[in-house]
Amino acid sequence: MDTPERRTGDEPGGSGEPGTLPTPGADQTVYWRNRATALFDRIPLPVAFCDAEGVILTANRAMASEWGTLAGRLVGRRALELFRPTAERRLDPLAEALRLRRRARYPVEVTWCPAAGEERRGEMTIDVVVGNAPDGALHLLLVLRAFEAPADQPAPRTRASGGASDIEARILALAAAGFTSTRIATEVGLTADGVNYHFARLSRRWNVTNRTALVARAYVNGVLSPEAWPPAPA
Repeated sequence: MDTPERRTGDEPGGSGEPGTLPTPGADQTVYWRNRATALFDRIPLPVAFCDAEGVILTANRAMASEWGTLAGRLVGRRALELFRPTAERRLDPLAEALRLRRRARYPVEVTWCPAAGEERRGEMTIDVVVGNAPDGALHLLLVLRAFEAPADQPAPRTRASGGASDIEARILALAAAGFTSTRIATEVGLTADGVNYHFARLSRRWNVTNRTALVARAYVNGVLSPEAWPPAPA
């Protein structure tokens, strides 16, 4: 009775030794990497992959759509520039997990102001990804789930008078009072980076180049009350 011949390294796909399985080639590695990237991009929830400092390394289409941009333009941005935890201390356990290099998952309630200009609220699930190597790099996987506003609760409004949202009007009022970004952040519950992000957005929207011009434009546009001191939204 004939027996099946054993594969040798002389045959296509052989590894060089009789009876061994073929070693995955570079083309297979590229195939599976592209396949994983495509699947990541098709996840319906907004997802981003960051380094341990929260700098975005890659984001899927759903995350980019939340900000009205392309995924590549989110690369290099800090997650805390885009999303604001409603309770800053909720990040303390995350920082501890990173310090101890421990796998962990933390849900954090966040708010953000997307391209539409209306503040939104949701839950960000943050996974600490630890490599197998003892000194391997740490990463963060962010998955965002937006809360839908109740039917009887109106969506956060944008001020038609000057194109500034309520949070932007509060920031401008504090800037008009001479507060620094750090002090403004404390008053409105943002990070300093988050405050500067709003200043940058307003500067582009109103085509001005500095904070003094922003405050002046806010008064001209009717965002700030000309009769109030300390400065206040109109």
